[in-house]
Amino acid sequence: MRQHDSDDFDLFDARPAHRSTRFEDPRPARRGRFDEETRERPNRRARYDDEPEPARRGRLTEGERVRLAKLRDDAYTENQLPDGADRWSTWDDAEHGPLPRPDWVVTELAAVDTDLGVLKTGKEADVHLLRRGLPGTPGTLLAAKRYRSDEHKLFHRDAGYLEGRRMRRSREMRAIEHRSAFGRNLIAEQWTVAEFAALSRLWTLGAPVPYPVQRNGTELLLEFLGEDDGTAAPRLAQVRPEPDELTDLWFQATAALELLASEGLAHGDLSAYNLLVHRGRLVVIDLPQVVDVVANPAGVEFLARDVRNLAGWFHGRGLGEHVTKTDDLLAELVSAAGLG
Repeated sequence: MRQHDSDDFDLFDARPAHRSTRFEDPRPARRGRFDEETRERPNRRARYDDEPEPARRGRLTEGERVRLAKLRDDAYTENQLPDGADRWSTWDDAEHGPLPRPDWVVTELAAVDTDLGVLKTGKEADVHLLRRGLPGTPGTLLAAKRYRSDEHKLFHRDAGYLEGRRMRRSREMRAIEHRSAFGRNLIAEQWTVAEFAALSRLWTLGAPVPYPVQRNGTELLLEFLGEDDGTAAPRLAQVRPEPDELTDLWFQATAALELLASEGLAHGDLSAYNLLVHRGRLVVIDLPQVVDVVANPAGVEFLARDVRNLAGWFHGRGLGEHVTKTDDLLAELVSAAGLG
């Protein structure tokens, strides 16, 4: 993760702009910080009715501070946005996905983004359907995954998954451990960075994952897997495959597991709910908790859990153990990861 400079962090001050004058304050005003007449911060500007409220209060990471500032700027130019768009493209301010870049990725800075609604809500992030394109063109549909920091106060997966991930600054590690507002924001950004890095790495290797278009703060823009009308591809848990298709999907899933293991990785939370079936092709999604099985003391257990979760769904659909051979599969994964 990018290092953060303590001088770069701002505070969203929730206190009223004017102090009460009911009682006289005997203390002398501090020079250079507040105006002696109004007791206001001299650089504070008024918030207008059409300006978005801050997404969260407390200390922000630099990435979130920049992203929120961009949203405020777009709010002031709302009437100038063409085609009813919600914002200008954030491509110029973002970290970009790996090369070679698919030809459907819109990189023009004159493009606009239009939010078309929520595809999925989750405990740590929501996924929105987004259209990006030049004004007057159909544009490209994208999945916008937006992490929320507040939910990380009791993020049930932190303890195990964060093993092996350490930040250099002890102040930041303490903030994460204590789940302060600043720490929760760091966790949200850490998960975003981890997922973007994992997707970029796996895409480059040819793994069945959506192409990561960009990362901007705690927002990921990803390849949309679905139809042109915005209908998203179903999750594996939603499909009822025929026996031949079921077997084919199992071997697609195990091939993905083997590719991850050969890179020393485990999905860490694999199930039929974070696998999509897009036109007969199985696609792995939701990778913020991807586990380095070598650095993580529980690496083998994460591999075993992925196998158990996956095999349990296929067994429930009628695929026999003589096909899945889960013990043999786990042994192969452990060996591929260099742990055997």
